Amino acid sequence: MPGGLRTDLYELNMAASYLRRGMDGSATFSLYVRDMPKQRGFLVAAGLDDCLRFLETFSFEEDDLAYLRRIGFEQRAVEDFAKARFTGEVWAVPEGRIVHAKEPILEVTAPIAEAQLVETVLLNQVTLHTTLTSKAARYIIAAEGRDLVDFAFRRAHGVEAARAAARGSALVGFRATSNVEAAHEFRLAVSGTMAHSFISAFEDEREAFRAFAEDHPNRTTFLVDTYDTLTGVRNAIDVIEELDPPGEIGVRLDSGDLDRLSREARRMLDHAGLGRAKIFASGGLDEHEVAELVRADAPVDAFGVGTQLGVSADAPYIDAVYKLVEFGGRPVLKLSPAKASAPGRKQAWRGPSEDVLGLRDEAAPGPNHEPLLEPVMRAGRRLAPAPPIEEMRGRFERDLKALPIKASRLNHPEHVVAHTTAALAELTVEATEEARRQGRSNGGR
Repeated sequence: MPGGLRTDLYELNMAASYLRRGMDGSATFSLYVRDMPKQRGFLVAAGLDDCLRFLETFSFEEDDLAYLRRIGFEQRAVEDFAKARFTGEVWAVPEGRIVHAKEPILEVTAPIAEAQLVETVLLNQVTLHTTLTSKAARYIIAAEGRDLVDFAFRRAHGVEAARAAARGSALVGFRATSNVEAAHEFRLAVSGTMAHSFISAFEDEREAFRAFAEDHPNRTTFLVDTYDTLTGVRNAIDVIEELDPPGEIGVRLDSGDLDRLSREARRMLDHAGLGRAKIFASGGLDEHEVAELVRADAPVDAFGVGTQLGVSADAPYIDAVYKLVEFGGRPVLKLSPAKASAPGRKQAWRGPSEDVLGLRDEAAPGPNHEPLLEPVMRAGRRLAPAPPIEEMRGRFERDLKALPIKASRLNHPEHVVAHTTAALAELTVEATEEARRQGRSNGGR
């Protein structure tokens, strides 16, 4: 779908006025997170691929234009919208990189009406993907190398959010997803066991396990807590000994005291000579519960995480904004209390001990400072295809390794504050004085 109507009404109102008045000057908008959620010491940039796909196909179809007429747009505006395409450029932080507050995740430069019309979707996609990917990253920290599987599909806020959770969790290192469509689209490993309803549909638990092992001999993990967990483990052992499935075998614990039950299950499996059997834990786990089980050295081989991941329960959104920073070659800013913006096209650099925020045409602040934003689209066309998930994961792993320990803490993380270059600070002072002068002048009319 081209997506012309995928916007807020006020974007259409503003764009119609720009177009009517011939205001086609180049505008740069900066999309960044104003303030970090207090539960987050870092964010993982994500969602760029969907943003670029949207920009490349942006247009209004005939049905869209007919609807705009019905809701009151004049014929001149409808004709202008009919010709609208995105012809601008985008600079962005590559997906998988760690970012902090005030650092642009992407910047759009285009004729002002075009840049305005695409604001809503860009904010939507960056917010959704970055929120869920950043939550998934916390599970990676908590699990300390144990396997993680995305189970978020059924609890996410819609199919698109479930897709974003599957992609974002893979980006930071989850082993698999239960979301079959997402696994197909992104070439991910897919994983799943059975539901309690499967067990209840048979006369007894052992019969259910036997049927499952016969029908799925290469992925035989038994859900053992439908009735009594340890009895379920015993029944799983009996079926494994009887049928000897050739593929992966294991038990899944979905409720109760997972620490105690995993130790009992491990003891029973080992006693039966089933050391290769894995123990899989699930059941509404958040990253703190995963970390607690790992610290206690509970014998859990893998965790399935769903609800808490799929809605990012402790921080369900990020304070992402899309602010005009330059128009017609003139730096602009916003002076609203607690919501002030900085003018000019930006670049953020990552150094050995700090992040630095400055102007795009500045030289790097030091020899070991790496620019975070890079050009990804010109003249409305992306410059390169989307990289594979593995490449994005590599970026994340490198950034996480270099992240200050206090910022990576799951509890009470400290936020990284990017330092501002002298050039950006000077431009901000100049633009602030000009904005105040304009405000006083306008107020006196």
